[in-house]
Amino acid sequence: MFKEEFKDRTKKFSLRIIKLIEALPKTKTGEIVGKQLLRCGTSVAANYRAACRGKSDLDFLSKMGIVEEEADESIFWLEIIIDSGLMREELVFPLLQEGNEILAIVISSKITFKKRLKDGKDNL
Repeated sequence: MFKEEFKDRTKKFSLRIIKLIEALPKTKTGEIVGKQLLRCGTSVAANYRAACRGKSDLDFLSKMGIVEEEADESIFWLEIIIDSGLMREELVFPLLQEGNEILAIVISSKITFKKRLKDGKDNL
C-alpha cells in the first residue's frame, strides 16, 4: 500500500508546485525559475510512477535515482525562490519542507531496497 500512498503524495506535491508557479511574479526571472521548477517538480511524481512499473530491480533503482535527482532539484529552485525574494518564505516553506521529506523518503527507500537485494543475493 505504501506505493499507492507515495504516488498520491508525489502527485499532490506536483499539483502544489503548479499552484506556486502560477503565483510567481510575471517577470522574466519568475517565468524562467517557474519553468525550471515546473519541469523538475512535476517530474518527481511522473518518475516515481515509472519506477513503480520498473521492469526489473535495477530498472526500479535507476528510476528512483531520477526521482531523487528531480526532488533535489525542486528543493534547489524552491530555495532560489525564497532567497531571491520572488516569494515570501512563509508561502514557499511548507512546499520546501514537503520536498525535503519526499527526498528523504526516496533516499531511505533506495537504501532499504539495495540492502534487501544484497541480503537476498547472499541467501541464494
